[in-house]
Amino acid sequence: MIKRLALATTLAFATAHAAPLSSDATATARYARQTYGEKVIESLANMVSFNTVADQKVPFEKNPQHIGFKRFIKQEASRLGLDFTDHGYIMVVGLGEGKERVGVITHGDVQPVDPGKWKQSPFKLDRSSEPGLLLGRGTEDDKGPIATAMYAMKAIKDRNVLLKKRIELYIYMAEESDWAPLEAFLKTHTPPQTNITIDAEYPAVTAEKGWGAVRVTLPDMAPAPGSGAVVQSFTGGFFDSQIPEDARAVIDNADPALELAIRTRAAQQKGMSYQYAWQGTRLTVTGKGLAAHSSKPEDGVNAIAMLADALDVQHWGASQAGMMVDFVNDMIGTGLQGERFGKIAYSDDFMGPMTVSPTTLKASDTGLVLGINLRRPRGKTTAQLTSEINQAFDVWKAENQPRATLAAQIGEPWIQDKAPQLPTLMKVFSHYTGVKDPQPVSVGGGTNSRLFPRAVSFGPTMPGKVYTGHSEHEHMTEKQLLLNLEMYTAVLVELAK
Repeated sequence: MIKRLALATTLAFATAHAAPLSSDATATARYARQTYGEKVIESLANMVSFNTVADQKVPFEKNPQHIGFKRFIKQEASRLGLDFTDHGYIMVVGLGEGKERVGVITHGDVQPVDPGKWKQSPFKLDRSSEPGLLLGRGTEDDKGPIATAMYAMKAIKDRNVLLKKRIELYIYMAEESDWAPLEAFLKTHTPPQTNITIDAEYPAVTAEKGWGAVRVTLPDMAPAPGSGAVVQSFTGGFFDSQIPEDARAVIDNADPALELAIRTRAAQQKGMSYQYAWQGTRLTVTGKGLAAHSSKPEDGVNAIAMLADALDVQHWGASQAGMMVDFVNDMIGTGLQGERFGKIAYSDDFMGPMTVSPTTLKASDTGLVLGINLRRPRGKTTAQLTSEINQAFDVWKAENQPRATLAAQIGEPWIQDKAPQLPTLMKVFSHYTGVKDPQPVSVGGGTNSRLFPRAVSFGPTMPGKVYTGHSEHEHMTEKQLLLNLEMYTAVLVELAK
């Protein structure tokens, strides 16, 4: 707490008394926006057209979509007069010379997407469905930032700004699925001395919660005879780092009174819609919430948790799926911070609370598997948190299903308290937004900042705005894209000149 306050006080003083932005920075940023605003959007459209979701069936080096994306980046760099180096999973686009370097860290891969939820193809930049918005997978995470960074570098080159440091844009192609290739690359490659990641929020991100994954598996079990209404199946979610928008339960031996009870309870919820379908005595309840990045569960409406809550009109433990309904209600509920999961809930003054979100619920060869996404702040050791998770689960298991299993993977929170570029980032942000004395923030997401020296995130999302990456409505406004272009141009000039 003391260290956080000391950093904030020092930063506020440095920002308040810092010299104004240089004329090189403001003039070059203005030139970038006036000259390349439409070109940035064209470049983004080309990038979005490549479906760079990781495909487990196709190796990265043979994936035509990844190959095509990399080819486009190489061609774009050449056309803009920037140098380009291909390191396989990592591309480096550079400008200038110098032993000292400024790194801009991004990624070109994207999360899975459900095309049926989009007005147009998610791999076509959509400017018409919602005027003013640029819709498409990757527009915010991270292809929009890549396009703006490249044209910021182009503007700096055009204006012949004298740089003392070389600028390098790193584009990693597996940030959403596998960090191992980047970690291996950085063991032999010397990264820039100062880095910014453009994969999170403004004004600057100096702390990230630790990512965690918990898998709860309930084995197959035959419904007890004469048990009345039975949940025959309970499924939902799409991928681990997305708050689930969809969930579905099938109930056998149902009757109208049960449907009415479920409808009545569901009507008390906000943000959910339900459909009810009958086939004989089988009732299917389909719930729709709102997808969001799992690091920000408050931005979404969790269909798995909400459907379980709607079904919480009786105890359902007579079947595997029914027992999973009970588990979600007993251990998670509709809260966001794990208050029901034993003693695992806690919070940090700067990093905020632990969040606990059921994100996937699918049948597997070993049983019905619930994926739970955790985002943990500092304040507990990994050993303590793991022990608390297991203790809480063991109590539930002993009372409900002795053959249930739990597997937990718990990542570490990250804090950057040695970033000399922070005053410059704050000065640029304040200049272009009018925000007085901006301060660094913490986020729930994890970026590659933690792998690069003295790295902090700078955008692309404004504070207080919903982050749409990982959602089924990913977009960036044209206004924000152009503002980012100005701010990235100004920051690179200030850091490199």
